[in-house]
Amino acid sequence: MKILLAITGASGSIYGLRLLEELLRAGHQVTLVASQSGQEVCRYETGVDLGDSEALKLLWNLPDAPVTIRNVTDLWAPEASGSAAPDAMVIAPCSMGTLGRISNGISGNLIERAADVMLKEHRPLLLLPRETPFSTIHLENLLKLSQCGARIIPAMPAFYQKPESLDDLVNFVVGKLLDQLGIEHSLFQKWGV
Repeated sequence: MKILLAITGASGSIYGLRLLEELLRAGHQVTLVASQSGQEVCRYETGVDLGDSEALKLLWNLPDAPVTIRNVTDLWAPEASGSAAPDAMVIAPCSMGTLGRISNGISGNLIERAADVMLKEHRPLLLLPRETPFSTIHLENLLKLSQCGARIIPAMPAFYQKPESLDDLVNFVVGKLLDQLGIEHSLFQKWGV
């Protein structure tokens, strides 16, 4: 599966990194694009440089992993066209600024344009909003995107799993993203199984 993963400037870049790791381990072809603030927040929260694909692969000892990094300003990238759209797109985390621009059809960068392409082509667009509390404007934008076909997966870990670590909480949310993509995982035990 060809997946476009976007990381924006909301707190919670660990969700995007963990998802990237799981997708690469499963052998999916991933294109990564991060907003400028997404890169800065990720570097601040995790110490990871999203601009270095070799360093990312070495982070998880996956030297042959199929990952491509795109610049957020590259509107000539294949992912900006419906004729070359990926199979799915995930924005994790998704800032409210990015979400608002997408919900209003504003495509000023590759993340926004690719999301627009996913909506118009009726392909899976998964958004992991990371904000609290939500304002009425946030809720209206989320509703509009849901009505347009986007899947909203908030960063809300469950506690019925009796998490013992931060990794357990992150894995639950990332597992929910993988569930929506139809990708098998063992990040958490499903209820009743």
